[in-house]
Amino acid sequence: MCVELGGKAFHAKVVRGEVLERGVLDYAKMTGLSKPLRDALTERAPLLAGTEVARSTSRDGTTKLLIDFGAVEGRSGAVETVHIPPRELGGPKGATLCVSSQVGCAVRCPFCASGKLGLARNLEPHEIVEQYLRGRALGNLSRSVVMGIGEPLLNFPNVSAALDVVHDDLGLGARKVTVSTVGFPDRLRQIAPRKPRFQLAISLHTPFDEQRDELVPAMKGVPIDDVLSAADFWFETTGREVTYEYVLLAGVTDTPEHARRLAERLRRRRCTVNLIPFNPVSDSEFARPSSDAVDRMFRALTERGIVATVRWSRGVGGGAACGQLRIRANAR
Repeated sequence: MCVELGGKAFHAKVVRGEVLERGVLDYAKMTGLSKPLRDALTERAPLLAGTEVARSTSRDGTTKLLIDFGAVEGRSGAVETVHIPPRELGGPKGATLCVSSQVGCAVRCPFCASGKLGLARNLEPHEIVEQYLRGRALGNLSRSVVMGIGEPLLNFPNVSAALDVVHDDLGLGARKVTVSTVGFPDRLRQIAPRKPRFQLAISLHTPFDEQRDELVPAMKGVPIDDVLSAADFWFETTGREVTYEYVLLAGVTDTPEHARRLAERLRRRRCTVNLIPFNPVSDSEFARPSSDAVDRMFRALTERGIVATVRWSRGVGGGAACGQLRIRANAR
């Protein structure tokens, strides 16, 4: 395109360097290009494929972007990207960026807003990378989680291609990027031997098979033992411990029996359980547990030798639960 518009072949490398290395997202600021070429590129070859259609910022500084990558057959092409600033002084210097992998989600967990509108399409690699570029423009990044809208393993070739750019060009190392999935066993076993450059988090949410069929519909009929076995294979093959994400739904997944059974299933496994108190979603049948209930679940696990953490959601005031900003935009 640069040559077609009157530039030289090396100008394409100049543009790539400006975007990926320096974070410049405006041709007008690329002084290494002539003004006529900058003007032509601005008109004919936009740097970004998406359009920011909404932005929500909460009191804690968490910023959620709604980025529209274009409608497909009349269905919205909007996804969410969340920039979460450091919580404490002395902690990581950069923010955490939560990115989406699909437009919508086919998993349809009933407590999550992301799947309420179903799956529209997979995101292309450049659309995933664009989320990182927009997020970096909001502030330096120290880590990233692919756990926004969508199921990453159902779009793995594109997610993997995008993360290659994130690692090699944006400088986020493998230990700084986490991919969160509901844990399709066959896919985990296929991917693990490739030694992918990311940490793995599996959204488990309950230790009971029948309840998981309800909470994670896409995994209906897949025994939890099969998921855990695939995770064990991941650890043995990659050498990286697995984190199990566990949403705490008041009176549903936060009971003493849940803690006991979860500890039984994970006993002797090197892993961490990340407890996530439910982030309220409009018109949901589920409720956020009390702080006391969260503390009881945490203590019940750690007293049984399970390494556990609690992740209170950031950006609740900005409607930052996955999918909420997108749903509001589609309701207009």
